[in-house]
Order: sequence, then C-alpha cells, then structure tokens
Amino acid sequence: MIQEQLHSYDILQMDETKIQVLKEPGKAAQTDSYMWVQQGGPPGKSAVLYHYAPSRGSTVPAALLKGYRGYLQTDGYAGYSPVLDDKEKNIVGLGCWAHARRKFIDAQKATGKGKRSRADTAIHLIGKLYKLEKQIRHLPAEEKTRIRQERAKPQLEKIKSWLDETLPKVVPKSTLGKALHYLAGQWKRLTIYIEDGRLEIDNNGIERAIRPFAVGRKNWLFANSQAGAKASATLYSLIETAKLHGHEPYRYLRQVFTELPKAQSVEEIERLLPWNLACALGE
Repeated sequence: MIQEQLHSYDILQMDETKIQVLKEPGKAAQTDSYMWVQQGGPPGKSAVLYHYAPSRGSTVPAALLKGYRGYLQTDGYAGYSPVLDDKEKNIVGLGCWAHARRKFIDAQKATGKGKRSRADTAIHLIGKLYKLEKQIRHLPAEEKTRIRQERAKPQLEKIKSWLDETLPKVVPKSTLGKALHYLAGQWKRLTIYIEDGRLEIDNNGIERAIRPFAVGRKNWLFANSQAGAKASATLYSLIETAKLHGHEPYRYLRQVFTELPKAQSVEEIERLLPWNLACALGE
C-alpha cells in the first residue's frame, strides 16, 4: 500500500543504510546487508518505506522502482545508474548538493586549520545556492521555479565555470580532486532541481527518515534473522510515515494494533494508514 502511494506521485527520494543480520543464509554474520529507504508521495499523503535486502546491488533499486515514472533523487552511488540511465524507464535522476558540499568540507579539513584553499571557494559558491533556498522555502512551487531560473541558474553557471577552470589543476586522487570529480560527474543531475519548484536541492529529507534507524542501530546492533529485519522495516515505515503526518508514534501504533484485527476489508485496513487516519490520537 505504501509502495503504491509512493509511485502515485512523480517525485521520490531514495537512500540505503547498513544492517547486520546474524542468521542470513549463505552469508557470514559479520557481512553487511541493507535497508533501502524511499520517501515521497502526493502532498498531504507523503510516506516513508523501508525495505530490507541482503544486497546493495543495482537489482534492488531496479525491483523497488519497477513501474515508477518521475524524478528520483539520490546520492552519487553507482547502484542507481542502471535505472537512471535506462531511458525506457522514464526516471529522471536528481542529484544532491548536500553530498557535493560535504566532499568539499572534507577537502577543507584536509587542508589544515586556518589555511584557505579552493575548497573554501566551492563551499562559498554552493552556500549561495542554499541561501536562496532558505529565502524561497515557503513560496509556491511556481514562484520557486521562476526565482530559481532568475537567480540560481546564473549561480550554477558561475560554479560550472569555476569547476571547469579548477578541475585540470588539481591532483585527481587528492581529497579536493575527488570532490571536484564528484561534482563534475553529478553536474547534470545537480542542476535539474531548478526546473521544478517542487524539487529539493538535496536529499536531506530521506536522510532525516534514515537517521532514527541509524541511531537505533547503535543500541540494538543487529537483527537476528531476515524475518526480524523485515519486521523492523515494516515498523520503521509505519513510524516514520506517522511522524510525517504529525502522529505521536506510540499512540499511532497502539491504535493500529487495536483496530487492525477488527478490519474485514482492504478499505478498513487503508483507513489505518497515517494519511487516512481520521483520529488525531489525542494530540
């Protein structure tokens, strides 16, 4: 149901994070498995969906995105490339400026405290894009599109000119060189957001959805079995989606577990989804 909700809208964010599963067939207990997370859905009916998979391979996003058409915002992980590069799938890849900026921050740290470098220039240039986004955050999508075309587009052109000039002058394997090559490789996807005011400049929304799982993982450390990992995926999906709609997670789950056994039809089950739940749960 949540997957259908996500695919009913043409904007989707996606990311993945590690999970250790002790009793996973054919794998050592220390081997990494993954939680793949999607966030999207129509305005007012947004959702988060966790999906457990034993692999980080490209077959996982290919399966999860089957039938989806629209924008897909991710980091630069190559596992998404087969989906994004397949024109028949009609999925438009959207980059993440936060990831690009972090790589320059790493390069800035590698330069040494108090020393200025080309990384500082990149951070300053990217910062102007974010300053504009802060100013227009609450505007209607059409107005955001217009302002981005007027003000973000020229700034992107400045960044591209600086990138083209700087890239040949930096050792590719240096921290700064890696940041520059990431920026160059992602450039087309990083500039698409100015075409539609509904789009985000970065993937931070999906990272916020993943963060509770990453924090929890430090405490519970691992899942015992695949069944446990799948159960965790279901619970995190419900909890994070409930939070998007203003529900207090414990109260929401209590109501779901109380009402679900009474449900006699698909319609009655769908009424318990976070965006459909009429009861404000006392909040």
